[in-house]
Amino acid sequence: MSDQIEISPEGIERLPLKTFTEKAYLDYSMYVILDRALPNIGDGLKPVQRRIVYAMSELGLSAAAKFKKSARTVGDVLGKFHPHGDSACYEAMVLMAQDFSYRYPLIDGQGNWGSPDDPKSFAAMRYTEARLTPYAQVLLAELGQGTVEWQPNFDGTLKEPVVLPARLPNVLLNGSTGIAVGMATDIPPHNLREVANACIHLLEHPKTTVEELCAHVPGPDYPTEAEIITPLADLQKMYATGHGSVRMRARFAREQGDIVITALPYQVSGARILEQIAQQMQAKKLPMVEDLRDESDHENPTRLVIVPRSNRVDVDRLMSHLFASTDLERSYRVNLNMIGLDGRPAVKDLRSILKEWLSFRYETVRRRLEHRLGKVRDRLHLLDGLLIAYLNIDEVIRIIRTEDEPKPVLMARFDLTDVQAEYVLDTKLRQLARLEEMKIRAEQETLAKERDALEKTLGSKQRMKTLIKKEIRADAEKYGDDRRSPLVERPAAEALDETELAPAEPVTVVLSEKGWARAGKGHEIDPAGLNYKAGDRYLASARLRSNQPAVFLDSAGRSYALPAHTLPSARGQGEPLTGRLSPPNGAAFVAVLGGDPERHYLLASDAGYGFVTQLKELLVKNKKGKSVLTVPKGGRVLPPVPVEDLRSDRLVAITNEGRMLVFPVSELPMMARGKGNKIIAIPGKRVQAREEFVVALALVPQGRSLIAYSGKRHVRLKPADLDAYQGERGRRGNKLPRGFQKVDAVEVE
Repeated sequence: MSDQIEISPEGIERLPLKTFTEKAYLDYSMYVILDRALPNIGDGLKPVQRRIVYAMSELGLSAAAKFKKSARTVGDVLGKFHPHGDSACYEAMVLMAQDFSYRYPLIDGQGNWGSPDDPKSFAAMRYTEARLTPYAQVLLAELGQGTVEWQPNFDGTLKEPVVLPARLPNVLLNGSTGIAVGMATDIPPHNLREVANACIHLLEHPKTTVEELCAHVPGPDYPTEAEIITPLADLQKMYATGHGSVRMRARFAREQGDIVITALPYQVSGARILEQIAQQMQAKKLPMVEDLRDESDHENPTRLVIVPRSNRVDVDRLMSHLFASTDLERSYRVNLNMIGLDGRPAVKDLRSILKEWLSFRYETVRRRLEHRLGKVRDRLHLLDGLLIAYLNIDEVIRIIRTEDEPKPVLMARFDLTDVQAEYVLDTKLRQLARLEEMKIRAEQETLAKERDALEKTLGSKQRMKTLIKKEIRADAEKYGDDRRSPLVERPAAEALDETELAPAEPVTVVLSEKGWARAGKGHEIDPAGLNYKAGDRYLASARLRSNQPAVFLDSAGRSYALPAHTLPSARGQGEPLTGRLSPPNGAAFVAVLGGDPERHYLLASDAGYGFVTQLKELLVKNKKGKSVLTVPKGGRVLPPVPVEDLRSDRLVAITNEGRMLVFPVSELPMMARGKGNKIIAIPGKRVQAREEFVVALALVPQGRSLIAYSGKRHVRLKPADLDAYQGERGRRGNKLPRGFQKVDAVEVE
């Protein structure tokens, strides 16, 4: 079937469903885009806003008038211009009255018009009263001066303006948000003085660039004193493309140790902020915060107090966390989409917006001047006729008294036009006074000067530009104010991780031979004396703080890390690490480390290879850990040994054959991972067969002794004794005395 309408024999129109639905949806889309959701570049208003402002001006609700019930205004808007829902219309009216929503409110409200904490808490329209603000005159002042086109209202009984003759680019000053079909708009508000300066600069330098305009309009200016922290380069890019985002951050100050938040981002509720912080406190995610108070009042609309637990709390770090995790910092999308002078929606850059609005303003001023010039010429024409009649008053009176149709006679006798003759006949007798000629001539002279000035201005583009600049400056002086939202460069906000949030208490992490771990409070506990499961016993322990990670090393040479505060209490028997970590099959945990991440450790295998590393190199968030020590075939991981002094500590290596080698630990390399260098020479075959391997490693500080245990016997090796075993790294070493060649353990004294 074709897309053409077919007429059935019964006279019924037939149309394919596809064609009908496509046309209906397109018509609806165009209506939503052009007549509901997007602002016009001329006055920056959507149709409902324009109709509210116009209806209020028609009701005489100027800034000097008495307040009238909002219901009266809404009724007029709905009945005359906008046949839609009253609640939606009233909501649009409320938004234009809220000084925390609109940068330059158009409506002056009396009664409850909502609050920053709850903008929707406004009273019903039967309770509130309203009138226009002085700023509304920027949109309305030139309305009756032939400046704009008019269109019939919805029922054709009245006329309404297509657009209001704005004297300033309100589309940027108050901004706009809206969602249409397939497009949206998010235009932030700006400072009046800054935008006015940019308009004047563009008039004086038509070839100026967006970057140069950004010197006058550095960024948006919201109706809040919170900081705009978006980098200036990003703001320039936003103005160049018409797309981007703006980031705002609350302002705070220190008062006697407390943190006082004095300004919140645009449309952020103080009650919501308190709720978000309180939720974190209840979840024990903010241990450094003791109390929270809302001290906002009439004099201080925003005053939220955060009380730190002590004066040692890093306030900047705490606030950085709150900026990252609450609405104290918020991002706003920017999409400079509006209906242009051509009637089409488009996303425009800053220069295009100002240039197009100046074209609109130029045309508005031209129409205003031409309208006034027409009025002046008409008046001069009437005055010319009146003066002729006055100079021949006796003859005029005679004609009026004697002629049945005096009008054509007057026109013929004094060469008057129809309009002039009609005006003479309508003139009252009191205007025939002796001084009237002087008044007429004075008015003629004044009007002639005005006519010449208007003609001169209309005939010169430069004079027109000068007039527009002069008027923009005057309005900026009258309605402008200082910037509210300061532009500040700040570092990016960063949330605290779990280790920073946990209290820094001393704990001892205990590891058993079967791989069970637990954490006991304090560093004084006896790990070996704790209760263990049957068949299990103490293996290793580490002293650290509860906000630090505990590092575990397994027999495959892999390291793992778990936050110490997440481990079960030492009152019980702990939990198996395999429940939270995933070591390779057959691997067992051999050591636990913790404390300063800069601390150095000796990692080695009993095959006689090792290297020095820092604890921070062993940290990992992965459940599977990371490979740190490469273990030669047949070798096993030895417990890590802490290094006290990299320059003077001596490394002692002892094998099961009773061979001992001593050399400076500085001869071993610093590595993050790997097999390491040879510590003591052991034939590889003997290691694989488990015939010879390292049984003990120790780091002996300068001037200290070493005790070697062999069964129930022990030998003390003083610094001079150790010198006898000193050799080059990687050598076989010397044999210990007879009876001490089966070393079980070593201890530094």
